[in-house]
Amino acid sequence: MSPVSAPPSTAAADGRRRRGQDNRARIVTAMLDIIHAGDMAPSAEQVAQRADVGLRTVFRHFQDMDSLFREMSVVIMGELESVASTPFKSQAWKDRVVELVERRAWAFEKVGPFLRASSLLRRRSKYMDVDHERLVKALREILKQQLPPEVARDQLKVEALDLLLSFEAWSRLRREQGLSHKRAQETLETAVRKLLD
Repeated sequence: MSPVSAPPSTAAADGRRRRGQDNRARIVTAMLDIIHAGDMAPSAEQVAQRADVGLRTVFRHFQDMDSLFREMSVVIMGELESVASTPFKSQAWKDRVVELVERRAWAFEKVGPFLRASSLLRRRSKYMDVDHERLVKALREILKQQLPPEVARDQLKVEALDLLLSFEAWSRLRREQGLSHKRAQETLETAVRKLLD
């Protein structure tokens, strides 16, 4: 018995849907590539050229640049959530907090250009400010989950730890202070250990 093929109209619709999905993914990838290369606020024209699609195709998939920024933010949050869901190697809570430095160092290096871009775009994007706030809260919650109740109640200690484990602290050490990845991580691990002693 020969296999039943889909009607021509269904096959054409499936082909258009796949092309549409492919174009959408290429547009988001193009946006991420441009930002990773150092342009923090690419134009729709730059994205279209990099994705090898027409400008109309960009706006067929994304209502405006703000919705494209939003899609980029979803990809970045997915990257960070995959790091956050990795089981800890350490059993002792202090060691787990120090381990957060290593995890975040790796994640912040990977998505740093996008987090810097989002901080610039927050002024003109209704989504980016909300997403940034959500990220900060999520990172803080991950930290608090590792702390025993008596430490979690010490507000000054929690605030200091939250600052040391933030993207802003990592970015300052790497960019403004010019530390290597290894040296920046050692600096933060030392500061976290001293705070926990």
